[in-house]
Formats: sequence, structure tokens, C-alpha cells
Amino acid sequence: MPTTSALPAGPPTSRWTDVGFATAARGISICGDFLAATALTLALQSAGAGGLAVSALLLAATLPLVVLAPLTGRLADRVDSRTLLVGAGLAQAAVCLGLAYAGHPVLIVALVALLASGLALTQPVLAALLPAMVRTEDLPRASAFNQTAATIGMLGGPALAGLLVGQFGTRVPLLVDAASYLALVLAGLVIRTRRGGARSATTAAPGDERPVVRAWRLRSDPLLVAMVGTMATVVGALGALGVVEVFYLRETLDASATLFGVVTAAWPFGILPGAWLLARLAPRFADDAALLWGGLVLLAVCCLMVLVGAVVPTALLVVPCWLLGGIANGGDSVLNNLLLTRRVPEAARGRAFAVFGGATQGAAMVGYLIGGLALEATGPRPLVAACGVAGLLVVAAFVVPAARAVRSDRQSRSAPDGAAGAGWATPTPVR
Repeated sequence: MPTTSALPAGPPTSRWTDVGFATAARGISICGDFLAATALTLALQSAGAGGLAVSALLLAATLPLVVLAPLTGRLADRVDSRTLLVGAGLAQAAVCLGLAYAGHPVLIVALVALLASGLALTQPVLAALLPAMVRTEDLPRASAFNQTAATIGMLGGPALAGLLVGQFGTRVPLLVDAASYLALVLAGLVIRTRRGGARSATTAAPGDERPVVRAWRLRSDPLLVAMVGTMATVVGALGALGVVEVFYLRETLDASATLFGVVTAAWPFGILPGAWLLARLAPRFADDAALLWGGLVLLAVCCLMVLVGAVVPTALLVVPCWLLGGIANGGDSVLNNLLLTRRVPEAARGRAFAVFGGATQGAAMVGYLIGGLALEATGPRPLVAACGVAGLLVVAAFVVPAARAVRSDRQSRSAPDGAAGAGWATPTPVR
């Protein structure tokens, strides 16, 4: 029996205006996140702070997304989405305004943690809203739009920070970042689609009647456990690249600052065509197991490209490796989102995406730690190669559990349970 789920019909017509507001707000806020992170890192370095302060900053920006995931996921499901977006957007703008005038590293780190706490809330809210805006057949396209906006934000934030910091110092980019969070407030006010609170998911859009299932748990779905486990572990295996890459490119391959920027931009640039390509192909994956296997193959491609990038003689040759890795990464995100769409009850969207985001963010933190420690013991090139090999071994190790999950799912799902519907998450870079 095919492992397909009863996918809800979705709203009768897609609300693309709502999708546009939601994705624009997400892209602008992500741009602001990366703008603030880059500006604050430069500020700490200029103030003479050491590596410990920078590490604390990165930890503060990531840890709340992991620790708060159970709480923020439930809030996203139980509190009105408009209230959450408006409230969190205003709070983040206020915190960022404080950051613009903060001087002590401890205060900066504390405010960054508060800023990340807001992100831990708005991320699952927006992820859960998107599928309520569009028909089922339009979900892959909505995912591609979301990934495009998020990737543009990830690329534009650091570049804008470098320009503004160089011209005006740290305060101006942080004030710009504070203004960027007002996009979330505006989106919360103008988006017609709403969910959470007294409003059940069944009324998210006219004619969209879906069962409310609040007892959902990730561990009860073997296919999702396999998907999340594989993704998080691969992110952990490749996460060390975030620390090692600059030393590999600049010192081992003698890349210029300009070429370094080109190489590091290649992976997120690849996410865009990968997302749109799989958005066109994803509807052909009628079987849930096919989505799981397709994701495993694409993750293997990501890891293989990292391994190839570790043996090239020049930095320029790393560009096509990273570009292909990004293409596979973007495609994998689409397949993951579609699998979640088919299997997660609508009423549990916020929790599902909070758990997924928390797992991958936590794995990335482990990768950063491993990369920093390993760099003290060996050179950058062996570490890049080790990341690629470790990722491939992870994918290979999950083949048997994935096959077991497919068999278990086919045995347990003798009839559709009617509980489906999910959201579209921000693309999860595996490196």
C-alpha cells in the first residue's frame, strides 16, 4: 500500500496577496537578522572583544530557537497569529533599538538573546500560516516563494551591514534593523488569513474544513522522525564548515576577500534554483516514502559536493561545488515541507515547525562547537573533507532506519487518518 496521506483540499482559492505579504515580511526580517548579526560581530571585534565574546553572540542568537521551540510552537497554535506577529514585531523592534545604544558586551549578548526569542516565535507562526493561504496544489510554489525571499534576505543582510558599518558605524545598521521588524507588524495587520486562538484551523480560509487534532506528536510518525533525524544530523555534520570555511578558503586556498565572498554566496544562490526546480517536480511525488527517499538522495548530494570541494586545488573551483550543493539543499527543503504538509495535522503546524527548526538549529550549534575544537588539532582541508565524509556516512546510516520507518508506516496506516496540513519553513541550509 502506498504511504500517502489524506491531503486536505485547502482553501478554494489561493490568497497570493497574503502569501506576498508573508514572504516579504519574512525576507525583510531575515535581512534584518543577518544585518544585526554582522554589524554586532564587527562592533565586538572593533571594540577589542575576543573570540569568547563572538562565540557568546552566536550562541545567544541560536540557543533561544532551540530551547524555546516547545513553548513557541504551542503559542503559534493556540494564540491568534495577528496578535503574535504584531506583538513580537514591536518587541523585536524595541530590543533592536536598545541594541543600537548598548555598549557593554554582556548587555549586547543579552539583548541578542531576546531578539532571537522573538524569532523563535515568529518563525513557526509564519510557517504555519502559509499553507492556509493557498490550495494544496499551490503549496510547492508557495514554498519556493518563501525560500526565495528568505535567501535574498540571507544574502542581502551581510552585504548591507558591511556597507552601512563602513559608512556610518554600528548604530545606523541597527536602527535600520529595528525598522525592518515593523514589516512583521504590517504583515500581521494586513494578512487576512489567520489561525490560532479561538479561531480553529478549520476556519483559516472560507470553505477549508479540516479536522482539529491537538494530540499530534512527532515521535508517533516514523517517516517524519526519519526525515527530521537525518536532516538534523547532516546539519550537525556539515555545521563545522561555518567555522572552518574562512580558514580553508583564505589560508589553505589563498582566496582574496572578494573571491571569499563569491564562494560563500554560491551555496545560498544555489538554493533558489533548487527550490523552484523541485517546486515543479514535487507534485509528481505521490508517495510519502518517495519524498523521504528523494530528500535522502539530495542530502547525499550536498555532502558529496562538500567532499569534492575539499580536494580542489583553487578556491574558484569551490564555487561550482557549493552551487550544486545549494541546489540540492533547496530541493531537499521543498521535499521536507511537502512531507510535513501531508502528515502533520493542521492544528499542530506551529509545533511541527518549531520542533523541526529547533532540531536543526541545535544540530548546527553542535557542528560549530566541533568545528572550533577540531580546528585546534588539525588543518582546514582535512576538516572540510571530514565534514563531507561524515555527512555521507550519516545518510548511509539512516537508510536502514528509513526503510524500517516506511515499512512501519505502511503497516500502521491501513486507512487515511485525515489529519494533514502543515506550513512552509524557512529553508534550512545544511551548512
